[in-house]
Amino acid sequence: MDTVNQQLVATGQFGVIKQPLAFIKILQWIFSIFAFSTCGGYSGKFELSVECKNRSESDLALEVEFAYPFRLHQVYFDAPTCRGEKPERLFLEGDYSGSAEFFVTIAVFSFLYSMVAIAVYLFIMEKYKENNRGPQVDFVVSAVFTFMWLVCSCAWAKGLSNVKVATDPENVKTLIEACDREENRCREVADPVVSGLNTSVAFGFINLILWGGNLWFIFKETGWMGAFAGTYVPSGEKPPAPDAFGQQQGYGEGYGQQDQYAGSQGGYQPEYGQEGGYSEGGYNQGGYEQEPTSFSNQM
Repeated sequence: MDTVNQQLVATGQFGVIKQPLAFIKILQWIFSIFAFSTCGGYSGKFELSVECKNRSESDLALEVEFAYPFRLHQVYFDAPTCRGEKPERLFLEGDYSGSAEFFVTIAVFSFLYSMVAIAVYLFIMEKYKENNRGPQVDFVVSAVFTFMWLVCSCAWAKGLSNVKVATDPENVKTLIEACDREENRCREVADPVVSGLNTSVAFGFINLILWGGNLWFIFKETGWMGAFAGTYVPSGEKPPAPDAFGQQQGYGEGYGQQDQYAGSQGGYQPEYGQEGGYSEGGYNQGGYEQEPTSFSNQM
């Protein structure tokens, strides 16, 4: 086991965890666990008291239990009729399994994708960045998850509101026929505890913020920003080296322009073989040829 741990430390790039790209992915992994556990693992109950005129028929501790996935139309309880008959079987109203299961499904898939992405960041980051294919796929998938978190969180928030109404003891009393008669007394004993379900909705919107915020850090890795600005160079290709002599704004042309400028300003431009220039055998100036005096003549 120690050898395996040493190999993981040697091959893994654990420094990437300090970067926002991987750190936020770890938060997504953690909060997705909180989201599906608080919703998918919920079970609750509420309690009613039905006191009949004939006390022997009363039920002072009528418990009704319900749980995920909140198919309340399948949840039943036996309530006294207060008429000397056997208790009648009643069912709660509503089926809210669609929004609840959708929420849990998105949370589970977010958990799995985040776990795979973290492993990619740690161990094959070079492959991930090769040709920017990894960041581009990561961005598209994360954008889809961001949208799905928005949809499922809103749907589950609405579904939870309906679950609270359907499991409110005050509303459940209206289903019991004995509670409609004045000689009987019905009251609620205990409300269902739904704080865990409220937390699941909060975790859903936290995941929405995390996935939406992480899009920016993934987008910077895709290379699309440089492509839009016209400065993006695909990975593996080097930009062409500038021609130091041919592309430096006309290096040779600059001197040509200076000579032309000098000629137009009347500058001195000596020409060989023309009048006033130097010719073989003497210096010709203004048509007057003056032979150099030899040293022997001076003597």
